[in-house]
Amino acid sequence: MELGLATLSSSTSLTGTALSLSPYSPTRFLARETICSHPSPRNQFQAAAASRSRAKLPSFEGRHRKTLSETRRPIENEEDEEEAEWSVDEQGERLSSDSSASFLSLNSKPDRSLALLDDYELEELHSDHFTSPSHRSGYVAVLGKPNVGKSTLSNQMIGQKLSIVTDKPQTTRHRILGICSDTDYQMILYDTPGVIEKKMHKLDSLMMKNVRTAAINADCILLVVDACKVPKKLDEVLEEGVGAPKDKVPILCVLNKKDLLKPGEVAQRIEWYEKFTEADEVIPVSAKYGHGVDDVKDWILSKLPLGPAYYPKDITSEHPERFFVAEIVREKIFMQYRNEVPYACQVNVVNYISRPTAKDFIQVEVLVEKNSQKVILIGKDGRALKILATASRLDIEDFLQKKVYLEVEVKVKENWRQDEGLLKNYGYDGQIRVI
Repeated sequence: MELGLATLSSSTSLTGTALSLSPYSPTRFLARETICSHPSPRNQFQAAAASRSRAKLPSFEGRHRKTLSETRRPIENEEDEEEAEWSVDEQGERLSSDSSASFLSLNSKPDRSLALLDDYELEELHSDHFTSPSHRSGYVAVLGKPNVGKSTLSNQMIGQKLSIVTDKPQTTRHRILGICSDTDYQMILYDTPGVIEKKMHKLDSLMMKNVRTAAINADCILLVVDACKVPKKLDEVLEEGVGAPKDKVPILCVLNKKDLLKPGEVAQRIEWYEKFTEADEVIPVSAKYGHGVDDVKDWILSKLPLGPAYYPKDITSEHPERFFVAEIVREKIFMQYRNEVPYACQVNVVNYISRPTAKDFIQVEVLVEKNSQKVILIGKDGRALKILATASRLDIEDFLQKKVYLEVEVKVKENWRQDEGLLKNYGYDGQIRVI
């Protein structure tokens, strides 16, 4: 099956973005980003957090290895770039040039055993703030219906954008692990896909399985509801996609979007949820503006068990860089395209080469299910794909705090959302590819 369509000659250029044929396939459309501006400045905390997050890479058992760059073949100059390019096979199943790629498991809590820590972490562990008997740590599942603001709330609590956010429902597909640490606590947040009752594809079933796993592993649950919607009992929200919790864990009802209601209406909503649900407490917030987020943190800290940290205090996520790169591209697809197209897209980073003396090389494939979707994604004369590639590159550079060379391919993989084998390979069973 032909997976791509060449629409422009290899010499065509549009506003700094070269649209060309791939040198290794005459039938695939390719958008290459060639203009790499300086990343926009971020606040000091975000830049430092992103840098520290890249300093440690976990294996599939939640342990931390060396930097991601050590797992990639370095290229010293731009002329060597062609050597790094290779074709993904027609089934779209080859995701990395390394066939023995490792995976990060999110299906269980990591062991807090000292054997998993390196010398630096052991030294930190023996410091006063790690050995304090009042130190608290634990897992928090962020659950709720689609488009209620779960990802926005999680990002606000972590202090860094880890989960993509759009105005479309069901944007989050994976269970995103974010870590919020301070001197006397560490809370690990699971931002989950929106709970849905009707499952159209195997992808939906695996997403709900991830939600259930997050709830099972949680020490407490944040159930986020939209304050603008008609109130609904929380157990109905949970059981539709998660099932009744086996063990009783503290549940906080987070009444989001309070900024869209009058104070009297917010009070009425709080009264209803307190009266007709089994939530331990109801806290109104505006995740968009950060209002009430500190109150949510205080509630979580009152429920987390005493114990040492699960992870080093200087990281904000266990997910590798390539995961966030793919998520950034997917976010831009959701923001740029409409109707079914964003939901039919799967984004894979098929090659990521870190180069100390040149721009990082990132090769991304976007899979769609129909040729008509591919045509929409590419656009007339490749203009839509050029806009997508440019917007993606700018945000990737902002996240990585360095320049990158981004290559984007669009291919057709029919019914990938129904292929359980492919879905597991893409990480929807809780196993995230880390190299």
